Amino acid sequence: MRATVKDVAALAGVSPKTVSNVINGVVFVRPDTRHRVESALAELDYVPNLSARGLRTGRTGSIALAFPDLSTPYSAEMTHWFVEVAHERGWSIQLEQTGSRPEREGELLSRGKEHLVDGLVLNPITLDASALSSSATGAGTDSLPPVVVIGEVEQTLVDQVRVDSVAASRDMTAHLIAAGHRRIATLGDSAGQFDTATARARTRGFEQAMAEAGLPVDTSLQYSCPDWTSADAFSVVRAAIDRGDRPDAIFCFTDSLAIGAVSAITSAGLRVPDDVAVAGFDDIVDGRFSVPPLTTVSFDKRLFVDRTLELLAARIADRQGAAELVLIPHEVVVRDSTRARA
Repeated sequence: MRATVKDVAALAGVSPKTVSNVINGVVFVRPDTRHRVESALAELDYVPNLSARGLRTGRTGSIALAFPDLSTPYSAEMTHWFVEVAHERGWSIQLEQTGSRPEREGELLSRGKEHLVDGLVLNPITLDASALSSSATGAGTDSLPPVVVIGEVEQTLVDQVRVDSVAASRDMTAHLIAAGHRRIATLGDSAGQFDTATARARTRGFEQAMAEAGLPVDTSLQYSCPDWTSADAFSVVRAAIDRGDRPDAIFCFTDSLAIGAVSAITSAGLRVPDDVAVAGFDDIVDGRFSVPPLTTVSFDKRLFVDRTLELLAARIADRQGAAELVLIPHEVVVRDSTRARA
């Protein structure tokens, strides 16, 4: 016969309610208790009756996760952690790629409203382009399913988790200035085609640091990219070098952009950091193994995901209360790509 929740509870020495909390992943369970329950689930080969559970609780055990571009190394690393942490909570994940197409966000919100998923994690590139704001217009946030936004969009509609990109970019720019660089370029500037909330925040932090140091911002060194890929970064930086527009350093708004910039500088017969220093943002694994290894803005991705899913679980359990903003700490990790000038 198929094992029941009561069978699992008896073997683990806990209440059936605790077993349900572990399976559903919404209520926090102490790690040692969770381990005992998971061991009992495995030993009894417990298989949940999803149809019955859905009818009883109104929950599916699934959440939706959307990134603008799932092909980027940053999205891949973050998706890895979302899948792992969601699994620990007993959730499965439905993935979506939204890009600049808000209708895909709208489809996800509809799934939530129709209770096809228990909640959503969205990463809109701008609030104006997001289905989130239009869905709440008129009806208020009560019309929205449980949602947590990640990333730099400035909003107060729903819970949000992000790194303070303005402060982080200010810190990175200050590091480059302290290393002796004065003619500092940015790559990914918000004035270009890829005008996103992230680009705006990182541009603002850069400009603040330059102003604090009494340095002018040379708009000709604020490089835009059609897209934030290594290939586009290579093309933009190589074109700048070829026309004689060579900065002391380039602050790239992602590590993927920085990897493309390093390749362009090297292909032009120049050296990083001796001729041009390069810094990135996000601390992706590939950046640690580039030549030279990238200086970058780093943050704890596991912590980021933990806090996001904690907020989502709390919002699924209780729809009331004001939206909460969680800022994840950051640090500038200095590596060989921005070695100080003599």
